[in-house]
Amino acid sequence: MDIIIHPVTENQAEALWQLMYALDFETKYMMYEPGERSKDIERVKDVIHEAVYGDNLLLIAENKGELIGYLSAERGKCKRIHHSAYIVVGIRTAYQNYGIGSKFFVELDNWAKKNQITRLELTVMCQNEVAKHLYEKRGFVIEGVKKQSIIIDDEYIDEYYMSKLF
Repeated sequence: MDIIIHPVTENQAEALWQLMYALDFETKYMMYEPGERSKDIERVKDVIHEAVYGDNLLLIAENKGELIGYLSAERGKCKRIHHSAYIVVGIRTAYQNYGIGSKFFVELDNWAKKNQITRLELTVMCQNEVAKHLYEKRGFVIEGVKKQSIIIDDEYIDEYYMSKLF
């Protein structure tokens, strides 16, 4: 496999949307249900613009030109939370367990330190042991449990609040 991780580029909006749409069908661990995500390419372009020219980070993983994963970090906009960033990660099922997640988090740590971010935060469904293990391996700790946070298949799911401080 020839996996390359790099910041998203402006011409990748359609491919990024396709990746996110595909992830919605592959896993129940993402926010959107299959088919729920609207095809709003302008919104995706705005997200990319904020990463390329603004304060956010958006990394993608590619294999032979195909987008196979992403990590986004949205920095707090207000002064009081500008030191923090909220993280979302998605990796196509066929490409999990190849170290992509770990590579994403190394790049994330470098970006956070370079940009004076002292708090990274995320939520993860409590039953998602694989993701929880990755986050703990990368220095995240559980801060609490968000009870009945999400409904999947008519069942309430709890999430962990996790953070990493620098």
